Amino acid sequence: MTHEKLSMAQALNRALRDAMTDDPSVVVFGEDVGPLGGVFRVTDGLTAQFGEDRCFDTPLAESGIVGVAVGMAMNGLRPVVEMQFDAFAYPAFEQIVSHVAKMRNRTRGRVALPMVIRIPYAGGIGGVEHHCDSSEAYYAHTPGLHVVTPSTPTDAYALLRESIASPDPVVFLEPKKLYWSKEEVELGTRPPAIGRAVVRREGTDATLIAYGPSVPIALEAAEVADREGRSLQVVDLRSIVPFDDETVCAAVRSTGRAVVVAEAAGFASVSSEIVARVTERCFHSLAAPIRRVTGFDIPYPPPKYEHLHLPGVDRVLDAVDDLQWEDS
Repeated sequence: MTHEKLSMAQALNRALRDAMTDDPSVVVFGEDVGPLGGVFRVTDGLTAQFGEDRCFDTPLAESGIVGVAVGMAMNGLRPVVEMQFDAFAYPAFEQIVSHVAKMRNRTRGRVALPMVIRIPYAGGIGGVEHHCDSSEAYYAHTPGLHVVTPSTPTDAYALLRESIASPDPVVFLEPKKLYWSKEEVELGTRPPAIGRAVVRREGTDATLIAYGPSVPIALEAAEVADREGRSLQVVDLRSIVPFDDETVCAAVRSTGRAVVVAEAAGFASVSSEIVARVTERCFHSLAAPIRRVTGFDIPYPPPKYEHLHLPGVDRVLDAVDDLQWEDS
């Protein structure tokens, strides 16, 4: 194993590069992913190294991009496609729901679709409408898809390698505001990460459950709470589907209180499902109802107002304060 200090974007690039080196069936394509290297430069240098047959640009037609990937995956390739921004993926949604998610079931397991749909998502970059959606609930609600989202460069590398190796289709959600976060990344093969959450910080008073772009906010809130005398545990889901009930519920049972933190609107959301699952499984261990801190139930606001819309440390700590401490 080797270690390098990489940003999340660089870790994703290295994962693609290593996967393409190890497996000639891996191909990468999408809008501007070729010589330009993608809007966020995640595919930088791949065309130069592997040629236009394996990393190439497509027309601005997301449905066509995913449709072509379906045919490739049915015929022995492992396509990795990029939807340039979260809301740009919606024209491909019919392909994803009707074909990508259903092909294994439709063929009684005879035809798998080993493909990855990379989607830069969520806010925090001052983007305008159609560039900052948190669309994870659409994919999580679609049986047949794996849905994962890293919060660190290390997990970005490991999860993308595992996603490319998976025999099933994976929607890979990349938090745009974390593309420039850096850390030492362990490169090479790693144990499977899909379907396993991780405890990022130990704590005894309450558990913060987060994923993707909300994990740094949860960790910052836990740090502030520690200075105020309250110990908060932080769980990073990493994988939305499959969901790691074991790790999440063990964490909540250990503290008896929980807050879910997510950027997406709260109504009919992944955060709603987390609250339902944990309540069903941990009801007798809870000292208070589980709280949520989410984006508001509105279309994504203009850049000047996104700091009001997105969950912040103060909102998270306010929710923690509401966990009926006086009754404990």
